[in-house]
Amino acid sequence: MNEVGKSTNRIDALAKVTGKAKYPGDFTFADQLIMKVLFSERVHARVVSIDVSAAQALEGVVLVLTAKDIPVNEYGLSIYDQPVLCGPGSGKEGADIVRFEGDQVALVIAENAEIAQKALSLIKVEYQDLPIVKTLGDALKVDATILHPGQTSNIFHHNVVRLGNVEEAFKACDVIVEGEYQTPVQEHAYLQPEAGVGFLDEEERITIVVGGQWTHKDQAQTAHALGVPNEKIRVIYPAIGGAFGGREDMSVQIILALAVMRLHEKGIDRPVKIVWTREESILGHAKRHAYTMKAKWGATKDGKILAAQCEIWANGGAYGYTSNKVLGNATLLATGPYEIPNVATDAYAVYTNDIPGGAFRGFGGPQGTFMAEMQANKLADALGIDPVEFRMRNLFKEGSIISMGSVISEGVTIREVTERCALEAGWTKTEDGWKQPIPPKSENPHIKSAWSLACGYKNVGFSYGAPENCGATIVLEGDKEIEVAKLYHAGAEVGQGSHTIFAQIAAEALGLPLSKIQTLYSDTATSLDSGSVSASRMTHMGGNSIIGAARVALEKWDEGNRPAIGSFVYRPPKTTPLDPVDGHCYPNFTYGYVAQAFLVDVDTRSGNVTLREVISVDDVGKAINPQLVEGQIEGCVVQASGYTLIEDWKKKDAKALTDRLSRYLIPTVKDIPVKTRSVIMELADPIGPYGARGVGEMPYLPFAAGVLEAVYQATGVRFNRFPLTDEVVLRGLGKLPAHDVGFWDYE
Repeated sequence: MNEVGKSTNRIDALAKVTGKAKYPGDFTFADQLIMKVLFSERVHARVVSIDVSAAQALEGVVLVLTAKDIPVNEYGLSIYDQPVLCGPGSGKEGADIVRFEGDQVALVIAENAEIAQKALSLIKVEYQDLPIVKTLGDALKVDATILHPGQTSNIFHHNVVRLGNVEEAFKACDVIVEGEYQTPVQEHAYLQPEAGVGFLDEEERITIVVGGQWTHKDQAQTAHALGVPNEKIRVIYPAIGGAFGGREDMSVQIILALAVMRLHEKGIDRPVKIVWTREESILGHAKRHAYTMKAKWGATKDGKILAAQCEIWANGGAYGYTSNKVLGNATLLATGPYEIPNVATDAYAVYTNDIPGGAFRGFGGPQGTFMAEMQANKLADALGIDPVEFRMRNLFKEGSIISMGSVISEGVTIREVTERCALEAGWTKTEDGWKQPIPPKSENPHIKSAWSLACGYKNVGFSYGAPENCGATIVLEGDKEIEVAKLYHAGAEVGQGSHTIFAQIAAEALGLPLSKIQTLYSDTATSLDSGSVSASRMTHMGGNSIIGAARVALEKWDEGNRPAIGSFVYRPPKTTPLDPVDGHCYPNFTYGYVAQAFLVDVDTRSGNVTLREVISVDDVGKAINPQLVEGQIEGCVVQASGYTLIEDWKKKDAKALTDRLSRYLIPTVKDIPVKTRSVIMELADPIGPYGARGVGEMPYLPFAAGVLEAVYQATGVRFNRFPLTDEVVLRGLGKLPAHDVGFWDYE
């Protein structure tokens, strides 16, 4: 039916623009109760006691819950190191300590929000303040305060990569460049704050209607914390107002389920609703990790990189979240998409009293790629080689060995992508190599302009041996011909268009028009586990699972089954974990590739950096829906521009100062690039559905390094950290006094 490749309208578009779509905060029941959370507002303290008697006695308060009311007071995506509620009385060691200001201490369930809010003010909590570990420098001191029980250090994860012999290779290098880099915290700033409703369904399952990125993982973590079987918990995702990785970790899921369970035990079966304020959202969910990095790279005079030595420290904040997984990506991408025969990388995740670092679009890729591309640019500059020419001499190709000692997965297109980007930006390919375009010159002598180019690659799918699978079910109904095909899939729709892509792939695989596809999404009671909508994996994993389910359903239809039910669990090629000694492994089964060019204007009077033009070339394998792909690229460019130039997370003594959107600024229509060109390449992935690759994160990866290189080309001043706010640029240009921060004390 040729549904794949069409810019079909989103299947949820009409409901969303007319207001008919229901987000978690839109679910309202006549007999519902309202829940509010008491946050610690302390960054490190022991909860000595909690007195809830006055709150419980307030008229209209139905129930107050504390740590003693949770059967298994722990959760976490990677390790169970976070209490659901902090305070005395639970069986988890260390649960009486709050470790960041967003830790939750008590829950109030009341007849309405006003009563619940008043009850919070009546709860008396006695704290014993503890030493604050506010920076990496604090965390790594010999006599540092250890933040978690059973640990001998605040370093909770360490990756090691060793390939070849770095020290010997440096001896053969003609040029060696070194750098120290910092990348900042970033707030997700999604439109919909955390919200949800919990109730008992018709089968007496504890049901939570929330926003998230992995229904079955939410189900498993909630069941664990409540000490009940998974099947007693039902998770439903309705419309979700953005995620960008920020909904991978738990927010209101467990506490909603806990409230429903404890109310039921008291004979009260009423729905419970919660909606966080924007400030609660900002303080209560993880952020993009701040990274501190060092690099030493060497190359020969003919532009071949021989050695790379990298050190990475990730500020994990108070709890583990996905720090170890994010660090895995940064560890691989710290050496960029380049063939480097000698590599030594050490990467660490470190506990502090900051808001936890977690998943954010790019998932360690923007941090690692920033260092790699900055180093590549410095080497090209030191050697006097055009930056595109330098890259072409070192980029991966089929059969290349990555830093982890294995052959890169098939379908390598970084050279084609980079060449296309260079040509689009005006580079010329001559007999002597690539030549950079001359930027337009402004009539204003204070405006300096320059072109730059950067590139990168990133995994599609889970990495390092993590179990990877995705299930789908298709039910074909009708008599002599298929009248309707029902698609059941748990994959989340967080704004990226996955549900439309799923429907298009189902129609294509079944040979039906899109109008005959009925979709039933994101409900653990009806769908197989899909895995997380993260790692740019959902088109690949979801698409292959749907194609498999369609094949099974059609076979049963042909056998005369009515209805014909086909279920299929797709499992991609296996990956392997990092070897603890040398890091050798097969980390990923496929990748996406990107190159970007930037035309930047720098106003040397104001310090303002204007992105005059951004060209983003992405190999998506096959654009299932070209318009959605273009939207992903442009949205990613805007978000990355905020990360690079505007979004300035501020804190003091581990407490957030930018705790609301009036203080934490994100790009408006006046701040985005003047012109963005999305160039979609379709070089088929050998194992992708109809050749498709993931694209949701790729345009983020090289962005910051590309912008900072363009600023250097324009002004002659290198910046090794960002965001490049006007003030930062003016300080770098010498127009304002320098304001250097110690390498280990960067906040």
